[in-house]
Amino acid sequence: MPVREKLDNLIFVINCNLQRLDGPVRGNGKVIQELEAAFRGAGWNVIKVIWGSDWDSLIGNDQDGLLVRRLGEISDGQYQKYFVESGAYFRQNLFGADPRLLKMVEHLSDEQLARMRLGGHDPIKVHAAYRAAVDHVGAPTIILAKTIKGYGLGEAGEGKNITHQQKKLNEDELELFRSRFGIPIPDDELHNAPFYRPSDDSAEIKYMQARRQQLGGYMPQRKVLATPLKPVLESHFEEFYKGTEGREVATTMVFVRLLGKLLRDPELGKLIVPIIPDEARTFGMEALFRQVGIYSSVGQLYEPVDMDTLLYYKEAQDGQILEEGITEAGSMCSFIAAGTAYANHGINTIPFFIYYSMFGFQRVGDFIWAAGDIQARGFLIGATAGRTTLAGEGLQHQDGHSQLVATTVPNCVAYDPAYAYELAVIIHEGLRRMYVEQQSIFYYITCMNENYVQPAMPAGVQAGILKGMYLLQIGGRGRVRATLLGSGTILRECLAAAVLLEKDYQVPVDVFSVTSFSELRREALECERWNMLHAAEPPREAYVQQCLKEREGPIVAATDYMRTLPDLIRQWAGPHYITLGTDGYGRSDSRAALRRHFEVDHNFIVLAALKGLADAGMIERTMLQDAMANLGIDPASPDPWKI
Repeated sequence: MPVREKLDNLIFVINCNLQRLDGPVRGNGKVIQELEAAFRGAGWNVIKVIWGSDWDSLIGNDQDGLLVRRLGEISDGQYQKYFVESGAYFRQNLFGADPRLLKMVEHLSDEQLARMRLGGHDPIKVHAAYRAAVDHVGAPTIILAKTIKGYGLGEAGEGKNITHQQKKLNEDELELFRSRFGIPIPDDELHNAPFYRPSDDSAEIKYMQARRQQLGGYMPQRKVLATPLKPVLESHFEEFYKGTEGREVATTMVFVRLLGKLLRDPELGKLIVPIIPDEARTFGMEALFRQVGIYSSVGQLYEPVDMDTLLYYKEAQDGQILEEGITEAGSMCSFIAAGTAYANHGINTIPFFIYYSMFGFQRVGDFIWAAGDIQARGFLIGATAGRTTLAGEGLQHQDGHSQLVATTVPNCVAYDPAYAYELAVIIHEGLRRMYVEQQSIFYYITCMNENYVQPAMPAGVQAGILKGMYLLQIGGRGRVRATLLGSGTILRECLAAAVLLEKDYQVPVDVFSVTSFSELRREALECERWNMLHAAEPPREAYVQQCLKEREGPIVAATDYMRTLPDLIRQWAGPHYITLGTDGYGRSDSRAALRRHFEVDHNFIVLAALKGLADAGMIERTMLQDAMANLGIDPASPDPWKI
């Protein structure tokens, strides 16, 4: 991409000290040549800084190319050996291969040979490389600078495999280091290992002071120049509060429609950056090709094969979609760039990165962690999410852990909404928190590709949606009761289980929609910490405790993710808390078969509730045997998480 976009202001520097922590990077090869081939082949401008000024006269007098050829023959592992040996060894082993080479260095002493600097340690060569890189036009530049690991440590670790573990120097080693770099510390003070600081009026300190002032001061700081956005209009979201009036729609499609509406906003729309790794048609987003186009710095220089269709593949210089191909890593870099533009460029760009949920935290988790660490803002949309909603895709796409992995990133706010109105409320709140309130967080939202009727939003549930759960349905009257917690697409299995429990087993059921187990846990932990630090004040009660403390009977939580996800709130959920989840690898089958296999369908939810009632002494255990027979559950079936 840097080559394609001709980013000649991009300069990479690779410090080629030839060593890993335990040994050479390419002991039998030449890593600089390897890197040069890779970058030059990709179209980069390559600058190699290999030999220092000490070598200029030797190379300049090498009329027959003998020295250059000899230097090219030596492997990196042998160069490492030269760095730790004497000048005599260097002379004999490198130059002794040919009498003519020995003749070239006969005027140099062994000590002089041992001190011949490499290019990466020569300020003149480094400056020249930077100058050439800055002046280059039309392509990015890579500078490959050859150095010695532990440069200046001498016998204490210069060029040695133990360099990385070297922690301190003895007095003899300190003396060598002092003398080599001309540091004015007397011998009688070396045993104190003092820091050396030039005087305030020295050229070095004056230069450093001037540079720090030019760079904005001494402490790194983030200067946010972007002006907070105005609150996003509620009217953009009202359509989704009303439901779909009998039409079956997947939440992925709901998101696409919502994104399209936001893109049409005259103020907000121009700030939105849709990022798609080559899956727009999979997610039903091809309408955006025509609406906002796909960004290309050169426009569209060809006639696409689907030009005669309404929703053809449209590239344009003013396109808004970033579609880089099947590269989640590249797309995540675009997310980071757009998500930090509020600080780096003073622009509140709003990235929406849409991808298969399995290909996010699992595939590019390091980049997602980096996004959080660098305080990027925006929305990660894990589409076709869950272990059982993407029928037939097996191991590759069936995600049962992204919601769990999301909890490892401190400033990631993760939700698993089941309904259109939940999704709309969450995105509306995310825009407010990140771009109106300017909070340094980012969102991970999972969306499904399972079509079902989207209901209208019940009154007064917005706060609960954002906190992580709300009471969706209250069961009738009965001798015993149970409570079901469902998230994402498995919420519908909980609702189906509630019908069975009340109809066939006379167990009324209250059903909660859980939009975020991780947010429930985060708020509960904050309450616990506050109570510990304010022991003299009345204790606070976590929101999840407020919701569940007066529940009668067992509480069963079921999700399309590993059991560990609902287990996040176990300590606040009461004594009879049962979790169901999709532990194990994915399988290729229908949704119904997958949910039966992972034991999260309505039949297993019914059995779990009855088991909880039996454990609490509220029903006879004999009911369980009859229930398993009626529900078609085989007690001899294998554990679903075993291969």
